[in-house]
Amino acid sequence: MKQLVHAFVISRLDYCNSILAGLPKGLLSQLQGVQYATTRLILGLQPRDHIKPVLFEVHWLPVHLRIDYKLCLLMHSATVQCCPRYISDIVQTTAVSSRRQGLRSSMDKFSYTVPPTFTKFGERAFSVAGPSVWNSLPADIRHITDTSTFKRHLKTHLFNCSQAFYAHKYTTHCCQF
Repeated sequence: MKQLVHAFVISRLDYCNSILAGLPKGLLSQLQGVQYATTRLILGLQPRDHIKPVLFEVHWLPVHLRIDYKLCLLMHSATVQCCPRYISDIVQTTAVSSRRQGLRSSMDKFSYTVPPTFTKFGERAFSVAGPSVWNSLPADIRHITDTSTFKRHLKTHLFNCSQAFYAHKYTTHCCQF
């Protein structure tokens, strides 16, 4: 049952979910409901059972943090230059940005410039959402160049952020992404 649910449901939740960055909470709550339903199905829970403590125990990130995880992985691949050129061309490090010359932050090749936007829809673009999430990570995680080590530290960081989501009924973000 668990393998079928992972193959047909969870894989669809994670497929290209970086395009879901910046969606309204109402739409993300529908996807979160799918995750809750699959958890209940896998573990044989009743519809009235509390689901957040169970998700915490099985170490599943909530949907909004799964999206942030995917964005951070794309930004990491752009940082270590193991992504297609069209992705790395979309984002710009602060070291390259002409607006930041002379600033101490411009020396950091692990930070990215977040371009200004004029609409909420513009904030959903990868060129804005990716650098925003990436820059909000702790510096020690951003400076990791090994991909497997980066994934492990990122998942640990996001899971620690998710503790507030699981602890409080109405909390949706603990990290400032």
